[in-house]
Amino acid sequence: MHKVTDLKVLYFGTPVVLISSRNADGTANLAPMSSAWWLGQNCMLGLGNSGHTTANLLRDGGCVLNLVPSDLVEAVDRLAMTTGAQDVPENKAAQGYRYEPDKFGLARLTPQPSELVGAPRVAECPVQLECEVVTAHPFGTRATAFEVAVRRAHVEESLLIPGTQYVDPVGWDPLIMKFCEFFGGGGYVHPSRLAEGWNMPHQLTPAT
Repeated sequence: MHKVTDLKVLYFGTPVVLISSRNADGTANLAPMSSAWWLGQNCMLGLGNSGHTTANLLRDGGCVLNLVPSDLVEAVDRLAMTTGAQDVPENKAAQGYRYEPDKFGLARLTPQPSELVGAPRVAECPVQLECEVVTAHPFGTRATAFEVAVRRAHVEESLLIPGTQYVDPVGWDPLIMKFCEFFGGGGYVHPSRLAEGWNMPHQLTPAT
């Protein structure tokens, strides 16, 4: 029997993306997000208006979508509850966010020069998409929906079906976020600091 309920979170499961963008001073910002979907050669990104990445995309117009495999979950989790904004927005500070200028260093990831945009790629991510902002739309009162066009795709050769330009869906194991928790290979893989910060009522144990 179905129950009518006022769901607090509508976050049923999407791939985790590390968005690298360029700060106003030319340094790199790196932020995990999982409100992204693709159609053709374009992608829609949903980002909160108080996020530093949102400001960077509106100003600079370029970014890299680094698609995260499930075995990089610890790097992603290290970035949780951090922001590249020196003045931490009040709502984020209340949740426990803190300013972190060196996101790559904190995550223990390696910046790799891009070819078409100013933001660097994440060397450890097997799929890296250099993108240009096409347009930005208000989404509700607290978010922005960005349409970005993929200008160049870099894919780890072992993920490609030999002799083709297609990714092998069997070999690609993306990190998935469901209701602020991390999943990969169909199972729960790592505790989430984000879930703690958002006071999610979860008591999960990673599979062994």
